[in-house]
Amino acid sequence: MISVSDKRGLTELARELTRFHVEIISTGGTYRALREADIEVRQVSEVTGFPEMMEGRVKTLHPKIHAGILADRRNPRHTEDLKREGIAPIDLVVVNLYPFAQTVAREGVTLEEAIENIDIGGPTMIRAAAKNFLCVAVLVDPDRYPPFIQEMKANEGAISEETRRQLAQEAFAYTARYDQKIYTYLSADEDGFSDQIFLSYDKLLDLRYGENPHQKASCYRDPDAAEGTLVRAEKLHGKPLSFNNILDLDAAWKLAQEFSLPTVVIVKHNNPCGVAEATTVADAYQKAYACDPLAAFGGVVACNTLVDLKVAKMINKTFIEAIIAPGYRSEALRELRKKEQIRALEMGSKRERGPRPRELKFVDGGLLVQDADVGMEAFENMEVVTKAKPSAREIDDLLFALRVAKHVRTNAI
Repeated sequence: MISVSDKRGLTELARELTRFHVEIISTGGTYRALREADIEVRQVSEVTGFPEMMEGRVKTLHPKIHAGILADRRNPRHTEDLKREGIAPIDLVVVNLYPFAQTVAREGVTLEEAIENIDIGGPTMIRAAAKNFLCVAVLVDPDRYPPFIQEMKANEGAISEETRRQLAQEAFAYTARYDQKIYTYLSADEDGFSDQIFLSYDKLLDLRYGENPHQKASCYRDPDAAEGTLVRAEKLHGKPLSFNNILDLDAAWKLAQEFSLPTVVIVKHNNPCGVAEATTVADAYQKAYACDPLAAFGGVVACNTLVDLKVAKMINKTFIEAIIAPGYRSEALRELRKKEQIRALEMGSKRERGPRPRELKFVDGGLLVQDADVGMEAFENMEVVTKAKPSAREIDDLLFALRVAKHVRTNAI
């Protein structure tokens, strides 16, 4: 059974399956895509003897589909039931769901549009196949197709129980996340805060240890994290990132994004120890480093613009754990690579705009949620409450101080 919204890799997978003499059943747009690719496929209505109805709302919700998926091939009563009712077992379910999250993320989407993108038949087939993973394989991610086919080729068409179990885990995570998105959309109040919160993250990497060597740790990524976020940065050089590296890089990068002029931020122990903006990134680095050279030793550096050779040479004169920037001049990256220890991360110049971010703070037995403190009020909207009026230079300094103080974890001076 193949029924997919995301058609990446669809025809390649189907062609490989037909080489193993797999009979393919499909629905709607997937059926048409396979036929256009000249791949032999049966419509689900041929199997069920029941037409699609209600504009596609009812297609696969039929005993001949779900009995074929759910039957335990090891159970004689199940196999007898299939034989008696003339139902063929379904050994593979390839399904991904209507793009609900993408639909509701569009500006101006209506409730009716959102409702039409709530998939019913798809999750039902996915969960049925995942429940019966001892007999059935389920694929929900197109990136899984190539290794799946490789395993079939290596095992004369068979898929191991270990693989089926792993695919079932992914399937249940997939449908759980899908339901979470629907719940969040339908239950959000005017401020966007739901009555319940469900967190769903994918493991990005295991870390050597946490904040201290006796603490185990991993880094997880929001599957919806946009390009230009820290968890999607590319590490161009250096040792694996540590737990504390990631915390410091996050703090440094967020602060650097407060400024439009070339800016450099140096962070140590999750607290800025040097921040400066200037007409060039090299001047900004010199000023930021001069704030507290002692504290900068072993810190991390964030630049909000391309790193050039001059900056790279200055960084290499001291011990810096990591640097993060939108990008690097080729000669600057070559210079940084002379230091084996330093980690160099590239964020890319494109920053996708998503919904207003939220901050989560775990407390004993619970969770605090607030809107992230993004941006700053324009000076024109601020009130001067003293008789003395600030000069233009003083206004610039005050606005600079406000931006920095927002990111300081201790008293801001």
